[in-house]
Order: sequence, then structure tokens, then C-alpha cells
Amino acid sequence: MIRFSRRSIRRKHSSSFCGVSLAALALVLSFALSMSPRGNAQQTAGQAGLLEISARVSPSGGHPEPARGLTVYLLRKSYDAIQKEADAAEPLPKMDDFIAGLELSPQLKAWMVKHQIVELSGPKFPKAISPDDVLDIPEFKEAYMNRNAGDRTVNLPQPKARESDKQKHPEKYQQAVQDYLTAFKLFVAANPDTLSTMYIALEEKDPGHRWKKILADRNARVHRHALELAQVQYLAGQTDTDLEGHGRIDRLTPGDYWLSTLDSEAIAGDAYIRWDLPVHVSAGRSAVDLSNVNGMERGSH
Repeated sequence: MIRFSRRSIRRKHSSSFCGVSLAALALVLSFALSMSPRGNAQQTAGQAGLLEISARVSPSGGHPEPARGLTVYLLRKSYDAIQKEADAAEPLPKMDDFIAGLELSPQLKAWMVKHQIVELSGPKFPKAISPDDVLDIPEFKEAYMNRNAGDRTVNLPQPKARESDKQKHPEKYQQAVQDYLTAFKLFVAANPDTLSTMYIALEEKDPGHRWKKILADRNARVHRHALELAQVQYLAGQTDTDLEGHGRIDRLTPGDYWLSTLDSEAIAGDAYIRWDLPVHVSAGRSAVDLSNVNGMERGSH
């Protein structure tokens, strides 16, 4: 028979009791930590976000229709701001430098710089021409006479100065020239419609189309750069909507983003809508409804 002393029994019982208490205490503390705000924050911080998108467009007087097959981008910066960034990265061509390189008279180039006009046509052009301009700028005088001198409905003043008086009677000659110039200016001022067809005679000398191409080429480069920035540098995710207008982007880091269709539009009847709006992605599931209300119609900025 094996016997134990009371001291050994008490020691063994005490050790066993302490072990059970420590284990239970650790379990309680672990549970309490998981339920505390700090514990929840730690779990939330490591949880990815899921963004569900529903896109619908309403035509005038019609019911909302799903925006099908629409590519929606989740960006770290608004597309409007991205476009401005791309625009700032592409220097604007300087009109004065363009004018300086033209093969035109110094008088016409000075007029272009003064008025910041290089297109010798359109409604703005004749309004910028004064009677003095017609006389002082060779290209304008030639074009004006070309379009009006042979028109029987236009009674242009006729010069009365005689070449014979140029040597014999210089004062008389100069007075006649001055009278003609004064009468000519008064006629142009009283008949501004006679300036409206000058562009026809100036067509071959008009550098406006060249300037427009320079601007168009620059704008195309800016547009390409903006798309590259949006689809590469600032892209956080993208999705294509299904037949019901639904899409989803998962495995996202919670935070603030912009939801954009870039230049693409959802079309329903007479409605052409695109989106570029801020969204917040939370840990877990987030949802956004795209509609006419938070979209931009064609032509809006």
C-alpha cells in the first residue's frame, strides 16, 4: 500500500489548481481583447474591401435602364484632376512664336499679335478689322479691293490725284491723295459688310488651319496621357457591368477613391451619362448606385 503525506497532497492539489486558473485566465483575456475596440480595429485593418456597383440610366420621360457592358474604373484621383495634370504636363504652343514664323507682311503679323488672331476667316475676323487696317496692311488692302472693286453694287470712292500733278503741283497731289484716303476710310466704316467676304481672297494666305492642327495635335497628346495616367498610375481596380448593369471590384484596401468611366458614356435613349464621383470603400462590402443623379451629361464638365 502506497501512502502520501498530507503535505505532499496539499502541494499537488495547489499546483493543479494554479495551472487551471492560469489557463482559464488566459482564455478570458484573449476573448476580451478580441471584443475590445482595439481588437476589432486590428481585425478590420487587415480585412479587404469589396465594392459592388449598379449602373442605370434614365432617358427623358422613360424608366431606368441597366448600363450594360460599361467599363468602370476605381481611381486614386478624380479623372478631372488627372486630365488637368496631363494638360499641365504638355506645354501650350505660343501663338506669338507661331506668328513670328509666318511668311506674311510685318504689318499683318503685328496685327495678328495685337488681336491674338491667326484665322483670317469666321465671324470674329471682319469685326477686328478697322478702316486703317484695310489701308495699312498690304494683304488686307489687296483682298478688300479684290472682293469689292469689281462689284457694281459697291460704290467705292475713286482716287482723283493725277500723276501729272505729282511733280508740277505736289501740294495739290498730296491733298487729293489725302482726300481719297479719308473718303475710303469713311466708306469702309459706313459699310462694314464689305469686309465680310475678304476671307475668300485671303484663303491661300490664311494660317488658321495650321494653328488649329497644332492645337488639335497637342490636345490629342494630352488626352492620351490622361488615359494612360488613369489606367496605369492611378488605377486601383476596374470592372465591366453585366446585362443587369452590375459589377464588382474586390480585394481593395479600404479608403477613399474615385469611381469613373473616363470618356465612356452610358446611353439610354437621349441620355448620355458618364461618371466621375468620390466613393469610400470600407472593410467588407460597400455598394454604389450610378445614375443620372450622380452622373454628368454629355457636354458637362
